[in-house]
Amino acid sequence: MANIRSAEKQRRQAEKANARNRAGKSRLRSALKKARTTAAEGATDHSTGFQEIDKAAKKGIIKKNTANRYKSRLAAAAKRATPAK
Repeated sequence: MANIRSAEKQRRQAEKANARNRAGKSRLRSALKKARTTAAEGATDHSTGFQEIDKAAKKGIIKKNTANRYKSRLAAAAKRATPAK
């Protein structure tokens, strides 16, 4: 238990931030899972997955390079699943 008011305030702020980050990470994971399944089915439009990845990177939930890696892998999976013409 914090003895100083500023420490108590910091604890409250940390709890809120943890909840926000946890929710954002969960939303990102769900979007990635959905994007991967649509990519495996051969859908070429993966903009919703890209949007969620970009939002997470912008909010600091994941790092920029991690976001780029996720997008690259998602695009590659969609390309593999698309039948050759």
